[in-house]
Amino acid sequence: MGIDEPDIDPSVFLEDVEMRIGEIVDAEPFPEARKDVYKLTVDFGEATRQSAAGLTDNYDPEDLVGRQVVAVVNLGTVNIAGFESQCLVTGVDDGDGDVVHLQPERAVPNGTRIY
Repeated sequence: MGIDEPDIDPSVFLEDVEMRIGEIVDAEPFPEARKDVYKLTVDFGEATRQSAAGLTDNYDPEDLVGRQVVAVVNLGTVNIAGFESQCLVTGVDDGDGDVVHLQPERAVPNGTRIY
């Protein structure tokens, strides 16, 4: 495994990408989507946003509710099968093709900015 992308100016990254901690308050199956995703509602403290997130291999909807996640909140809205996905819940591939969501190591206030 190597690092593929060239270095960037850290101040530009932190100015352009807004990542925040949110708590999943609702998760439900999304059979209308072409990919296997859930419809999530994520509480960021002062705002609640929805996301279509591919966490279906490792998580049941009821297991996601109450978990904090790291999400990109300033990518705009993407329409997926009539559902407005308003943030990108981040995750990593576990090496077997399943997605593992990223979360803080301990609880922090919802809406906390990543820096």
